[in-house]
Amino acid sequence: MIRATLDKKPREVAQMFDGVARRYDVTNTVLSFGQDHHWRRRTRQCLQLRRGERVLDLAAGTAVSTVELSRGGVHAVACDFSLGMLRAGRAHKKRRRLPFVAGDATRLPFADASFDAAVISFGLRNVSDVPLALREMARVVRPGGRLVVCEFSRPTFGPFRALYLNYLMRALPWVARRVSSNADAYVYLAESIRAWPGQDDLAATIDANGWVSVRYRNLTGGIVALHMAERAPS
Repeated sequence: MIRATLDKKPREVAQMFDGVARRYDVTNTVLSFGQDHHWRRRTRQCLQLRRGERVLDLAAGTAVSTVELSRGGVHAVACDFSLGMLRAGRAHKKRRRLPFVAGDATRLPFADASFDAAVISFGLRNVSDVPLALREMARVVRPGGRLVVCEFSRPTFGPFRALYLNYLMRALPWVARRVSSNADAYVYLAESIRAWPGQDDLAATIDANGWVSVRYRNLTGGIVALHMAERAPS
């Protein structure tokens, strides 16, 4: 089984996601106790998408998030660097009409200012160069356009944070062995969440790389945070 390491070599991470693609959606729902549906809805709400707008769903995986974003006449594009994930998404009847694009977050295959908004859900943590990926998203979003980063974060209540970290390192891999097609990938998941910066540090990184008016909203006690921003004027 392939397991990526925290130095996040793109090919290694892509191969790891190829290996979990088949049961990725159901595994995420089980491991999050069904909260993944709520997190996707809140992400869409924060983007404030309007009919006819174009939104980039980066690190879209199997495009379950892209389906949510495309509601109400929004043109949503699913982009991911894992071909296995994209193939798994195309295999779903309700997702076949979505545009699927293979692409690396640090070298996006889109023209400047070609989107009204961008979202990356649980994917920025897996990028080899986070500042570069943020600048690339800023490049392809028009001035004044919106960004939402939905990512695992730090629970705000101390005792709950300790319980959560214990779940990550012990219970999560145990559950993954029973529902995932590659349990080793979820050991990487747990380690990458522990190593990821907290809410304020991520906000500062976003602010320094092409985005303004950065703020965040905690979900599920801070297990997940939605970081929102606008594309800086030209």
